[in-house]
Amino acid sequence: MVAYVVVDTKITNAEVYETYKAQAKPIAEKYGGVYRTRGGEMDVLENDLWAPTRIVIVEFPSMQAARDFVHSEEYQPVKAIRHANAECTLAIVDGV
Repeated sequence: MVAYVVVDTKITNAEVYETYKAQAKPIAEKYGGVYRTRGGEMDVLENDLWAPTRIVIVEFPSMQAARDFVHSEEYQPVKAIRHANAECTLAIVDGV
């Protein structure tokens, strides 16, 4: 069953964050990731629990593939770029 990495990102340094985006995509793709949305236009219709900023959704073939990507050795230095230049919430969720 597919799974999704869902990330809400508040970018604090847009110039450096472009480096993150360029490096993260091929790593995600190596683990079967397909970007479904990457910070496009958004209408927030209800926000009792959460007020999203910028949503990225990456589909993976399974929960394990998503976990393998997030925890992979090659992603760790790239993740550090994200952490240094954005505030994020990240979740991995089962698809239906």
